[in-house]
Amino acid sequence: MRESRQRSVIRERIDHIGTSTAARGYGSTVESIFAFLFKYRPVVFEKGQFVLGAAGFMRVAAIVAGVLALAAIATYMRTRPRGGERQRFVLGGLRAAVVLLLLFALLRPMLLVSAAVPQRNVVGVVVDDSRSMQIADLDGRTRADAVRALLGGRDSSLFKSLGERFVVRLFRTGAAGDRVNAVADLTWDGTRTRLAPALEGVRQELDGVPLSGLVLVSDGADNSGGALTETLSSLRARHVPVFTVGVGRERFAQDIEISRIDAPREVLEGASLVVDASVVQRGYGGQQAELVVEDSGRIVSTEKFTLPSDGEVASVRTRVPTIAAGARPLTFRIAPLPGELVTENNTQRALVVVNDRREKILYIEGEPRFELKFLRRAVESDENLQVVTLLRTAKDRFLRLSVDDSLDLLSGFPKSRDELFAYKGIVLGSIEASYFTLDQLRMLADFVGTRGGGLLMLGGRQSFAEGGYAGTPLAEVLPVELTAGREGDPAFDEIRVELTPAGARHATTQIAGTEAESAERWKTMPPVSTVNRIARTRPGAQTLLTGTSVDGDGKHIVMAFQRFGRGKSIALAIQDSWLWQMHADVPVDDQSHESFWRQTLRWLVSDVPGRVNVMATSDRAAPGEPVTLSAEVADAAFLRVNSAEATASVTSPSGVVQEVPLEWSVTRDGEYDVAFTPVETGVHRVEVSARVGGDTVASAPAFVEVGDVTNEFFGAELRASLLRRVAEETGGRYYTPETVDALAGDLVYTEGGNTVVERLDLWDMPIIFLLLLGLLAGEWALRRRRGLA
Repeated sequence: MRESRQRSVIRERIDHIGTSTAARGYGSTVESIFAFLFKYRPVVFEKGQFVLGAAGFMRVAAIVAGVLALAAIATYMRTRPRGGERQRFVLGGLRAAVVLLLLFALLRPMLLVSAAVPQRNVVGVVVDDSRSMQIADLDGRTRADAVRALLGGRDSSLFKSLGERFVVRLFRTGAAGDRVNAVADLTWDGTRTRLAPALEGVRQELDGVPLSGLVLVSDGADNSGGALTETLSSLRARHVPVFTVGVGRERFAQDIEISRIDAPREVLEGASLVVDASVVQRGYGGQQAELVVEDSGRIVSTEKFTLPSDGEVASVRTRVPTIAAGARPLTFRIAPLPGELVTENNTQRALVVVNDRREKILYIEGEPRFELKFLRRAVESDENLQVVTLLRTAKDRFLRLSVDDSLDLLSGFPKSRDELFAYKGIVLGSIEASYFTLDQLRMLADFVGTRGGGLLMLGGRQSFAEGGYAGTPLAEVLPVELTAGREGDPAFDEIRVELTPAGARHATTQIAGTEAESAERWKTMPPVSTVNRIARTRPGAQTLLTGTSVDGDGKHIVMAFQRFGRGKSIALAIQDSWLWQMHADVPVDDQSHESFWRQTLRWLVSDVPGRVNVMATSDRAAPGEPVTLSAEVADAAFLRVNSAEATASVTSPSGVVQEVPLEWSVTRDGEYDVAFTPVETGVHRVEVSARVGGDTVASAPAFVEVGDVTNEFFGAELRASLLRRVAEETGGRYYTPETVDALAGDLVYTEGGNTVVERLDLWDMPIIFLLLLGLLAGEWALRRRRGLA
């Protein structure tokens, strides 16, 4: 009796859905028309299984009736209408279509669908409670107001329709899907939208109950960084569909956003930062704006620019002058313009660590020449660069300069990885490849690829292919292609150096106050010479400087670089850059040569990892938000080790030190991680010490700024595509507040929870009646027209 009653209730509600779709305004116009013609909404056909319900006797009767009807159709074949053969076939076809439709109805077609038993299943409703839900983009109403209208109380539209069929439980996206009693309890102050952990957390919370599905109400602005793919696959495998409701506008009429800041994470003290800000806008194309850069509240740079066309990205480059050592929180801001809906995304922050340390570079030169002398002179006043030099003065005899100890490099170029890897950068002057052993050449390749160091090869008669480097382990490391057979075959050419488009924007080639001034200065630089014929770069390499022969049309690659493994390699194929300082046309006080070499060598050793490197998942977090620290640990040969004992020391702004042990991540060699939760606002200093065998090695400090996080306001337009993906990949559907009335009815057809199989008749679909009427009317009209009626 109880089962029969449940079935009758379900049947009554299904029939109600089928017969009153248009009146209740379900779905879009297309879906309403579909439901009117085919009796049920598209979701019923998606979820149902088509069968024929006629009994055996009825099937036989239908077949007999069909045979008799076909016999009647054959009478058309004996008629001779005025239209001839064509007219006879048209009339026969119309009569055949009528017969087939009647046969289809007599066979009693139906759909078998699984339907949730009323009030015997649970639906989890997950509400986005992040700060972006406070945006008032719905005709003056906030997105949170729209959610309150849908779920704010038991009489609200969505809550009421769901409550009639299911047991409803509410959750929020913050803190991995916490349970809430009512929407009124939400504060809409979540700093991040965490869709993946929220959905997985809710599924686990409801794992022991009959779950029909989840309803996610959100703007889709997922910025937690968590991958959705695994979570969606898990939900699909467990037959837990997610029905998504998108709230908000997909396009803002007027908005300016600093979408990205490209700034170095670390620089040496005294460096001038070149930062690129990516700006997108809508509704202000062609207007003037100003990018303001602040360091701890003090304006350090401004840059005026023209806003691009709607949807386009403007890259605004600004130069930030020398800033003091330490962790510098830089603020990039564009003043709001009239009519902006969201102003929080006009400001971005970047944490730049300015290091006051001395980086060691090993420069080996095969012969005395001016290039060595003037290169060292250009950087001798830079306290953050130490150019240790090996100058060959005779066979197997070297002059050592700027060494730390009298025993350093006593036997020449390092013969062990430990000794070589103590440096951050290597400069190879005019010295032939045959000077090095095969093991040393392999160590140089590993210095770049494994250790992550920087390698710079200078032009000269014993460099590149002319020095016999083609076919050696170092050939693949270099950013230019070397031609075999060039050894000892130098080709002199005097060239004028020119900037490429990439070089015009690269920080290393900025030898004047602005990009425009720098480009003009390069045009007046004296000619230099090359003896290395380099025509092509490797795929993926980038060319910064090219050269044109003074007395001809010869083209040369002057400066190129590429990333190789963990490090970088640079080729500078000229032999007398010192002319940029000593040429008669160069003013005495001109600093172009010095600026070029200081910036080049600082770039050479930038981002070079140590034996222990620590990084936070984000350099900015909200108070109380967990931050994951990840550390890589290597031995003296920079081979990653899994048996280290690593501990993170976190120093808060007030000086409180917290020791946190790290655990090996298991998934990657040499990687250790741990999470800590900062409470104080301000910049937290993180250092990791690791014990590897008998050695204890400390990392360079990393920093995390804790304060107000505005991530929710970036890319804050409704991301309907992401919400559709969530629905489609789990077997659910996507709705808007205008179409959400259909959600509860669609959720009935689910494979999860307590369900019963229902038989939904299709023989009485309006489309069948309309087709029959149309076919019969068409046949009658045609017969009347041809004189057969």
